[in-house]
Amino acid sequence: MIKAIGRLLLRAVVVLSGTAILTFALLWHAPGDPAQAIAMARFDALLTEDVIDQVREEVGLNANFWQAFWAWLGPLLRFDFGYSAVTGRPVWPDLWAAMTYTVPLALAGLAIGLAVSLPLAVLATKRPGGLLDRAAVGVASLGAAIPAYWLGLLLILLFAVQLGWLPAMGARTTAHAILPAVTLGLGVAASLTRIIRSGILEARGQPFLPAIQRRGVTERALARDHIAPHAAIPVVTLFGLELAFLLEGAVLVEVIFGRPGLGTFLVQAIVARDFPHVQAVVVVTALAFVVVNLLIDIIYRVIDPRIGAENA
Repeated sequence: MIKAIGRLLLRAVVVLSGTAILTFALLWHAPGDPAQAIAMARFDALLTEDVIDQVREEVGLNANFWQAFWAWLGPLLRFDFGYSAVTGRPVWPDLWAAMTYTVPLALAGLAIGLAVSLPLAVLATKRPGGLLDRAAVGVASLGAAIPAYWLGLLLILLFAVQLGWLPAMGARTTAHAILPAVTLGLGVAASLTRIIRSGILEARGQPFLPAIQRRGVTERALARDHIAPHAAIPVVTLFGLELAFLLEGAVLVEVIFGRPGLGTFLVQAIVARDFPHVQAVVVVTALAFVVVNLLIDIIYRVIDPRIGAENA
């Protein structure tokens, strides 16, 4: 197990290193003059070449690529994202403030998705091919096909504009989080329902189950001790990936619902060409993916030790 975790950590370091280099390179070689965009975001006045050159020198855009990269990477290894090129404030406090809105929203969406998908998938597998099973598959397929931004707009139109039950924009109260969380949760529920259903049906089709049933094992014990562990691996995979993707999906949903968070933080940084802010969001998102995948691999080995033995 220790060797396996060591290999996973090494893989995580390689992925994060590649992400850091690629992110910096893409932003560095983006079209346009970032110094001019930063100066326009800083000063609401007619800009001169002297002002733009001063900004370029101040934020390090007059250095070559590798000099600028190592100057950024050194503090990053200490989890220091530097200072905003526009406001001059440290990046980390502003990034943390944005995350305090995005992470709870993503977790709420995941909870809603799990609360909807788990009972729906279990009920659908009671009679495979039956009316409820076909309805569950149809609803899940429809939910997977609807883009989050379109679903969010429909929910705003129905519950905020037509019915007036919930607020559409902002994040002042808990009620402001309901529509964004439901928008994220329904998308998660669509994916989880199909995977949980497929996992349960596959587990029930295993050839050893009839022999276990003939020994007098109850249906509940059979589901708990044999069907659930067998069906858990694909569910754990998707569950972990959905948690990481929700951070990315929340970015779009926050923009639609006018919420503060990583979405607003990232959009404002892109418009102003605030490279440290953009790089911080990308690195944190990549780190979330890496950590989630690392946890998934460890959980695999707990659920089924044969996976660790195969990779040893």
